[in-house]
Amino acid sequence: MTMALSSLFFSTRFIPTPFVTSTRNIPSSPRTCASCIPHKRDFPLPAVASVPYQPINFDYLQEEFSGHGVTFEGVEDSCIAKMELKNGSIVTMMLPSGLITSYKAPMWHGGKLELLHTNVSEGEYGDAIIQGGVSLNFNFQTDDGEFSWSPTNWVLHKIQGNANESIQVELTNRTSDDKIGLKYIVTLEKDALNSEVEISNKKSLPVQMTGSILSHLTVSSPEATYALGLERSNYCSKPLFESEFMLSPPDGQEEGFGKIVEQLFPQWGTKDQNNGSEGSQSEEMDEEIDNYKQLSEKLSHVYTDVPRNFTVIDRGRRNSVSVGRTGFDEMYLFSPGSRVEIYSKYSYICVGQAAILKPIILSPEDVWRGGQYIHNPNLDA
Repeated sequence: MTMALSSLFFSTRFIPTPFVTSTRNIPSSPRTCASCIPHKRDFPLPAVASVPYQPINFDYLQEEFSGHGVTFEGVEDSCIAKMELKNGSIVTMMLPSGLITSYKAPMWHGGKLELLHTNVSEGEYGDAIIQGGVSLNFNFQTDDGEFSWSPTNWVLHKIQGNANESIQVELTNRTSDDKIGLKYIVTLEKDALNSEVEISNKKSLPVQMTGSILSHLTVSSPEATYALGLERSNYCSKPLFESEFMLSPPDGQEEGFGKIVEQLFPQWGTKDQNNGSEGSQSEEMDEEIDNYKQLSEKLSHVYTDVPRNFTVIDRGRRNSVSVGRTGFDEMYLFSPGSRVEIYSKYSYICVGQAAILKPIILSPEDVWRGGQYIHNPNLDA
């Protein structure tokens, strides 16, 4: 079941954690935004009485953090943060997951265009499942196998900027022993959406990081979409890690992402998908020969030696975006292929700034920074 994003922005799959550490008294009952609850059918909420958590209080967030061009809406136990510039650029983000569900940007024709692709569906137990958008998908582990951690729930730390120039929202996450700390900094500028991470390692051992910043860019159809600037880059056909946010069209019946990967790439088992680096160094590399690559064929490529910026052109919507990165050495590109129906829920391509073939190593006391930039060139003229 698919629903319009405008009618539902929340997912009950995320177990919320406290978002503020202030000593102020926080009311215990969150407010529900009726406009964000689906009109056609309400998704029943799972029983959570046995799960210890504190509900997110969006009234407190509104009082403490609004005033920089950011507003909050509470939906059950989740929260929507909306960043809006006066030039018309708008970004919405889910808390505590940190999933960016929408980026509406001003266009050359005077209107606004949605640049991200997000799908809302009903889960097995009637919960709402959100896939797509911009998400963080990281795993940290040590060589001895004694430590493994994937950050999920994010805490709102601070907001800077203003609605005239740019807005910056900073989220934080850390392990229970405070040894691994992350900052997730989302910046909305007049012509760009920037997603940056800063990671610190206070452990006595090196830590390996694998994963990506994963972005689903909406297009009219992969048939009309081209990647410009990848010529002479090396790549191998290898899928991204499994991610609850990855949106992938099924072959025939509705199946999970892991089953689809097995069908597309039978030579890779689940172990390789989860470990990323396991066995990946021996994959045969090819060289991209097309500088104006049409994305009509189904593909799942990890690129190395790729330019720091490349352009995605959608001839169907007469639109283009520039995608750039810092810190990461690899770029992931996924296309569901032209067999999908035009303007369907699978009309998108997926771009990830990644560490898949080669993990990023954080030595003790190291701080690493990386990010992705989605630039809207329609305001340059």
